Amino acid sequence: MSSFLTTPEGRRVAYDRRPGRGPGVVFLGGFKSDKEGTKALALEAWAKEQGRAFLKFDYSGHGASSGDFHEGSIGDWHADARAAVLSLTEGRQVLVGSSMGGWIALLLARDCPQKVAGLVTIAAAPDFTETMWAEFSAAERAELAATGQVARPSDYSEAPYIITRRLIEEGRRNLVLTQPLALGVPVRFLQGTADEDVPVSTALRLLDHATGPDIRLTLVKGADHRFSTPDCLRLVEATVQKVLARGER
Repeated sequence: MSSFLTTPEGRRVAYDRRPGRGPGVVFLGGFKSDKEGTKALALEAWAKEQGRAFLKFDYSGHGASSGDFHEGSIGDWHADARAAVLSLTEGRQVLVGSSMGGWIALLLARDCPQKVAGLVTIAAAPDFTETMWAEFSAAERAELAATGQVARPSDYSEAPYIITRRLIEEGRRNLVLTQPLALGVPVRFLQGTADEDVPVSTALRLLDHATGPDIRLTLVKGADHRFSTPDCLRLVEATVQKVLARGER
């Protein structure tokens, strides 16, 4: 059963925490994902086998946490993640961010460097709200302006995703690709070449933009955005292990 953390903003964030040795591992899920997803559960099981401290949680409006998903924003979810990392972990952590969670991980690394021992991102989607805006048709932009929201089809749900004006506008206050992004810890970006949601060009742009002494990008031919095949999951685990080893030097 999940435990709950009340954030400084008053939101109740559901989390699962496992004790173990440090640096710990924190999993940061994607847009409209929750802590019971395939990658989160696989990494949790791996951390248990390794005796490694581990934390996963649901952003507000996601999973078992409080709030309405459609009222949330990148800043809200970043604040949830910051509260969870600062309140629920001891010492430095390796952040593992999937899709939107990669964006959140980069924000945490920028804002709380003292807590970060390393980064592993999986199909990272930094600044994806700007990508959405660029892809909107004139009719969709007009609808967003008039009603405050627009429905877009999704490959991950029968119901369309509702994209709000607040999500787009507030996202612009949390962009990471438009200002310096110095990452002084081991960083590994994992990216599938068959990802139709986050193209390889995004991973290459992130690799080019970020600065730091130990940053690498791994491309997996044929892997899609889910990045959840057995081989992909093993790659995530092996990559986290290598980042932990470098962070413990």
